[in-house]
Amino acid sequence: MSYVDGYVIPVPNANRDAYQALAELAAALFKENGALSVTECWGDDVPDGVVTSFPLAVQKQPDETVVFSWVIWPDRATRDVGAAAAMADPRMTRIGPQGVPFDGKRMIFGGFSVLLSV
Repeated sequence: MSYVDGYVIPVPNANRDAYQALAELAAALFKENGALSVTECWGDDVPDGVVTSFPLAVQKQPDETVVFSWVIWPDRATRDVGAAAAMADPRMTRIGPQGVPFDGKRMIFGGFSVLLSV
């Protein structure tokens, strides 16, 4: 069964275009290296919680939006090799001198085995 990498990222609103450019580059590299699909979602109805929520989990600031993303791979073995290859690809240097357009310390990510897909 497929394998999914999931991400929740706080992105400054001013960096939306830079984030989209990075997401498009990363998606192309992931797909070249075996990913089946890549989905990037810019939050538009992501309420603050009292006990827990996406905004609380990533310590979202008032000038940021929560991005929810996932990459679907055929299996974990393909993901392990493909993700490493994508991250090592010299084209990733296109990120530029500013680095990634978000605070990576507040990004949440993980790999998941699919339990159900209908």
